[in-house]
Order: sequence, then C-alpha cells, then structure tokens
Amino acid sequence: VQLVESGGGLEQPGGSLVLSCAASGFTFSTHAMSWVRQAPGKERAAVASINSGSNSTFYVADVRGRFTISQDDAKSTVYLQMNSLKPEDTGMYYCATDRDVNVPPSLALDSHRHNYWGQGTQVTVSS
Repeated sequence: VQLVESGGGLEQPGGSLVLSCAASGFTFSTHAMSWVRQAPGKERAAVASINSGSNSTFYVADVRGRFTISQDDAKSTVYLQMNSLKPEDTGMYYCATDRDVNVPPSLALDSHRHNYWGQGTQVTVSS
C-alpha cells in the first residue's frame, strides 16, 4: 500500500488550498479514506472521512463548512479542498485508510482504525 500526499504550502488566513492523496496497492473504492491533521505539539486527529461506495462524508466540527473531502475512484485519489483557512489549521496533513471495507465515514474518523498513512504534506496558515 502506498499513499502519497501533495498540495500543501504556505497560505494566508482566509485563503484556500487543495490537498491530494494518490493511493495504490489496495482496492481503493471499498475502503473509507480520511484526512488526518497533526498540529504542532499535538497528536494526530482525523478531520474528514469519505466512503465513496455510499457517497457519504463526515467532518469534525471545526472544519465542517470550510473543508470538502472528495474522491476520484478512477484515479485512486482523494482530495481535501480547504477554504477559509485559519492559523489553527496549520499542521501536517496525512491521508489514511481504514482497516476494514465499507465502513461509514463517521466511524472511519477514529484514528485507531487507520492502518496505512502517507508521508504527509505540510500546511501553514500565517500572515
């Protein structure tokens, strides 16, 4: 299994970024995918999850309405559109797979369920 994130960078508050995660080595369309953020000095915590089989998504409260997770099964790629960025969105962002198939995204947010991660992409929100 290989997950490769890209798209991070330095952005001003209120700006936007799009993160991408290219996946390989497993049946992409059957596993829920999550974006996980590790803020400086904090543990990793998932912020958004998607299950393309059920066309459903789930977000934690502080990104809901600002972030959008989506998935292109043909490209085996999951995206995170990040709008209205805030300084507290700063951190390393990883994509991760759920260990089981066909898991609801609300359940897949649990980081203890993640069995593979990418190397991460850094997002810094600062003026």
